[in-house]
Amino acid sequence: MAEKLQTLIAGQWRHASGPEYTTEYPHDGSTVARLHAATVADVDEAVQCAEKARQHPAWAKLKHHERAGMLYRIANGIRERSEELAQLQRLDNGKPIKECRALVASAASTFQFFGAAAETWEDTITPSRGDFLSMSVNEPLGVVGAITPWNSPIASEAQKLAPALAAGCAMVFKPAEITPRMAIELAKIAQMAGIPDGIISVLPGKGSIVGDALVKHPLIKRIAFTGGTNVGMGIQRLAAEKLMPTSLELGGKSPTIVCADADLDHAVAGVLYGIFSSSGESCIAGSRAFVHESVYNEFKSRLLAGVKNLRVGDPSREDTHMGPLVNLGHRASVERYVQMGRDEGGTVLAGGVRPTGSYFDGGSYYLPTVFEGLPNSARMCQEEIFGPVLALLPWKDEADLIAQCNDNMFGLASGIWSRDFKTAWRIGRALQTGTVWINTYKVFSISTPFSGVKMSGYGQEKGRLGILEYTSQKSFYWGLNESPMPWAST
Repeated sequence: MAEKLQTLIAGQWRHASGPEYTTEYPHDGSTVARLHAATVADVDEAVQCAEKARQHPAWAKLKHHERAGMLYRIANGIRERSEELAQLQRLDNGKPIKECRALVASAASTFQFFGAAAETWEDTITPSRGDFLSMSVNEPLGVVGAITPWNSPIASEAQKLAPALAAGCAMVFKPAEITPRMAIELAKIAQMAGIPDGIISVLPGKGSIVGDALVKHPLIKRIAFTGGTNVGMGIQRLAAEKLMPTSLELGGKSPTIVCADADLDHAVAGVLYGIFSSSGESCIAGSRAFVHESVYNEFKSRLLAGVKNLRVGDPSREDTHMGPLVNLGHRASVERYVQMGRDEGGTVLAGGVRPTGSYFDGGSYYLPTVFEGLPNSARMCQEEIFGPVLALLPWKDEADLIAQCNDNMFGLASGIWSRDFKTAWRIGRALQTGTVWINTYKVFSISTPFSGVKMSGYGQEKGRLGILEYTSQKSFYWGLNESPMPWAST
């Protein structure tokens, strides 16, 4: 019997007022949970309550170190339930359990980091340019909204909630409709850590209903969004009507570059991990591999051997590399792109089909897929697939390589494999991406800012200054002059 979930709305654990729906385990299609979708009325109730709660002295008058203490307790609460949360994350979206454990650990570290950032936050005495003392302070924006994706829920939600709380804001969550569980569990942990009622609400449901209402609400002062580029553009259009700031972490079509002098053992392992971990359902997936022609054949041979060794299957198994895609509809989308690649003249070197056998029949599985023979201009090399599909592209001239890598609407991440520091630095500086990995891939630090360029979005997550995204700046001037201002003197 699937669990019936309640959610936290305006300080109360209850069912949302919309229709009931179910979530499914991608491994076998079984029903995981039943819950009610939120409505526009639920959004208004949550936001109105959040506005009152964030102005109440129980939250508004807290000193920085007192808010920090709550964030530390949230971090500890996540760690105390780490295995349980990892298993729930696995059921929500089908990620292999080892990846789920890493995401849970990342979420705990995020709250710990922003607790420390809050505790050590300093306002600024600015250099005086007259007979006055000047100061810059940052104040919480108010009630902010977060719209989060289904591929890495707990990490994405922590990266929005932690800096918002550190800044003194209240937050209303709209988790992905099909993966609501982690936001609900974070709300429980935050409540146990002492976050006042009303400061956090979680509103599951459709983005076209809940998300739009959240963005349009006059009391929402900022939206933090992670998801698809088209949806992000729609959010930005709505936000413009209110002159409301947003941060948008959107799609990617990240290039990885293998230079002639690369350590191929490291490069092969890194490219495999960069595209096939998380079943390719990652905005930073290294989906275009540009390999120098002098090592292309050897790299290809090693890569294909590595693909054969990847274990696709039950995400509950400790030795699984790739679990299922998130649902059957998304698998169908990936399959359409693979057919598109064939139609465009590409050759499938590995995968390109569903795994066979009754073991896979109930799930949304797809094999790791490698193409060659496509130009960078092909749609399959230009558009985000969000699945386990890699395009191999040989290169010879560095200037042409950089031009091809940058010839894409996205600019989220990139990777470079080279033994030469100067080569890696030169290419890295030329790439139009927010993150560059050199001789590694898909590693993160909460202390290092993360953002995109071009159609991959803008605004900063992570990093100590990520708190600023949830604040407004205010300047103070104290007059120190002994005599009255002379303007009106006679």
